[in-house]
Amino acid sequence: MFRKKRAKQKPDATAKQLMGIVGEENVLYLKGDLLSYECDGYTLERGIPRAVVFVRNTQHVSDVVKQLNELEIPYIARGAGTGLSGGATPRGGEVIISLVRMKRLLDLDLENRQAVVEPGYINLKLTQSISDKGYYYAPDPSSQYACTIGGNVAENSGGAHCLKYGVTTNHILGLEVVLPSGEIIEIGNSGVPDQPGYDLLGILTGSEGTLGIVTKITVNILKNPEGKKTGLAYFDDIDDASQAVSDIIATGIIPAALEMMDEIAIEGVEASAYPVGHPSDIAAFLLIEVDGIQEGIDDQIEDILTVCKSNHVRDVKVAKDEAERSMWWANRKMGFGAMGAISPDYLVQDGVIPRTRLPEVLAHISAISRKYELRIANIFHAGDGNLHPLILFDASVPGESDRASKAGSECLQVCADVGGSITGEHGVGIEKSAEMRFIFTDEEMAAQTDIRHVFNPDDLLNPGKLFPEPGRCVEVKRDEKKVSV
Repeated sequence: MFRKKRAKQKPDATAKQLMGIVGEENVLYLKGDLLSYECDGYTLERGIPRAVVFVRNTQHVSDVVKQLNELEIPYIARGAGTGLSGGATPRGGEVIISLVRMKRLLDLDLENRQAVVEPGYINLKLTQSISDKGYYYAPDPSSQYACTIGGNVAENSGGAHCLKYGVTTNHILGLEVVLPSGEIIEIGNSGVPDQPGYDLLGILTGSEGTLGIVTKITVNILKNPEGKKTGLAYFDDIDDASQAVSDIIATGIIPAALEMMDEIAIEGVEASAYPVGHPSDIAAFLLIEVDGIQEGIDDQIEDILTVCKSNHVRDVKVAKDEAERSMWWANRKMGFGAMGAISPDYLVQDGVIPRTRLPEVLAHISAISRKYELRIANIFHAGDGNLHPLILFDASVPGESDRASKAGSECLQVCADVGGSITGEHGVGIEKSAEMRFIFTDEEMAAQTDIRHVFNPDDLLNPGKLFPEPGRCVEVKRDEKKVSV
């Protein structure tokens, strides 16, 4: 008996028109192929795109955008898909414009400490490409081995060393951008910081792909510091570790990095591919790095460790060589992914708070964990108050995904209540759009959407992101009363 051969799916008219621009081999349209693009690193919401088109140059992007405008089909620019807020997730029916094949280092100007890259260029690869010349690129998200610089621009990504060196926007000198009209523009690149007029670089960096598609990026690169020291401090009480963070900054020393992990997070990283041998019974540790001119580096790390000792630290140590330092950092940067070793699923949040409120906020997060009966691991860029509560759950258990989502929202409410923000580097995307009401009034959000309409009047570029949709409401505390908005 012969099985009837299934008819091969043929490209629709839209896919054929896109093939006419970039070639047949650069367009995906089969459902099986499209499943890989149904979400980014935020997995609680998914959607199937209409097609995926791989562009190789700026003109491709412009031509594709013009074609989709003519067809009135929405579209999304996508990099490596490592985003954590659903910024590159289709709501259903958009065309994804993939920038991963635009991955060249176009120019390197060591005299002026600049590099020009395409948006698909991997973050860590830039440092690897210039380290032998004595330079590096400062923004270092934990996903830097995979995330793209174009995606970093979209989300204004930070990283462990942003305490001293700033986030992505502090290192962007110029952008080439395809506007939603298809027009290609260049902004910045004059070599003059803080130019008069509108801060277009500032507006576009962190706009989450809703104002334009970045096709070329000029970044600032830095000289490798002469000296560097990295220390670990173990605490039996997380409040002591939190107080140490504030006290370190109060000394006037600004570390290059000041990271914290709690007991559950440590359990995860020690079960990962990069265990360090952290004690299993500690409440938290601080990973501390100082850098700069060689003279004085030893004194700085000793002063910081003295502060830790004054806060009931159990043990402190300094990396004996580069191999040990690298091992500690690999362990830290595995933090998010390592949660897979102790939980089937996790949801990571990204709130920001004043450093001095850390003990209070952690107590609230612990209460939220008990309320929803879900473990919450905490990983912080503690020095600048950027918290990453990781809510552990099992999506196969009915109701747990919903409980995790509610727990995440309440964590963000706590951050807003103490004068913080709902995001420090992961962006708003789909995940936190309703929570925008925690920190902005309707009038403030209207001002922001007015700016978006100037760039993206037909709302075809990455629609449905950033701002609350009609009908989506959350409970917001105002004057100690809860109101639904």
